[in-house]
Amino acid sequence: MLLTLAWGSLFFPGLFVLSTWWLRRARPEWTYHDCVMISTRVVSSAQAVLATGSGIVIIRACRNMVSDRHWLSQEYVWFLIPYMVYDTYAMYLCEWHRTREQDRRHTLTIFRNFLSKNRLMITHHVVILLVLVPVTQRLRGDRGDFIVGCIFTAELSTPFVSLGRVLIQLRQQHTLLYKVNGVLTLTTFLSCRILLFPFMYWSYGQQHRLSLFEVPFRIPFYCNVANAFLIAPQIYWFSLLCKKAARLFDPPRAGRDG
Repeated sequence: MLLTLAWGSLFFPGLFVLSTWWLRRARPEWTYHDCVMISTRVVSSAQAVLATGSGIVIIRACRNMVSDRHWLSQEYVWFLIPYMVYDTYAMYLCEWHRTREQDRRHTLTIFRNFLSKNRLMITHHVVILLVLVPVTQRLRGDRGDFIVGCIFTAELSTPFVSLGRVLIQLRQQHTLLYKVNGVLTLTTFLSCRILLFPFMYWSYGQQHRLSLFEVPFRIPFYCNVANAFLIAPQIYWFSLLCKKAARLFDPPRAGRDG
């Protein structure tokens, strides 16, 4: 546990520093905020690839979704804890550099703006650290590694979300790459963050010879409640992505009016 925490504490900040340093040398015309923001997205994408890969390995290894075990289901969570702490600080660092480049506000004002603009993501990180970590590491006991693996694969959409943010930062919203990435973002988000939950219910049903619609009535009530809490913010974020995609592919009003 301690060794894994130490590796995570070195890996994520180290990758951020290395990426920022390389971008400053490779793209001297970019502002420091550009380099910091893109480096943050690089680290987020790296974490997402590692989490998704770990999840796939766990899912493939656990034939019984309740009782089968895989060491990654606990070990990767220890690796993830330093990332959540790092990512919160990295988000603040991006806001600090962005604001300082624009109007040099006081640090306390920047911090308040950071909390206001990122309250949903900060809440997400705090819930993971204070609720999901104890559940996955202690409270669930020796059961549910398959489900933990499924939750890890939800990160598959993150690299596409990150690429979209980078393209916006570089003012490339008009490019074909941005539109293709938007489609991939919606597809991966829907499949790995929304449809993931029916997949877990279906997998349980296959194992116990139940239909998908019977499963919610055969599992403990708290499992349904937990899944509802997990899927609710995903549906909200997906609705925001859909609205953004609608604006992206909606033709200009002048063009529609002829």
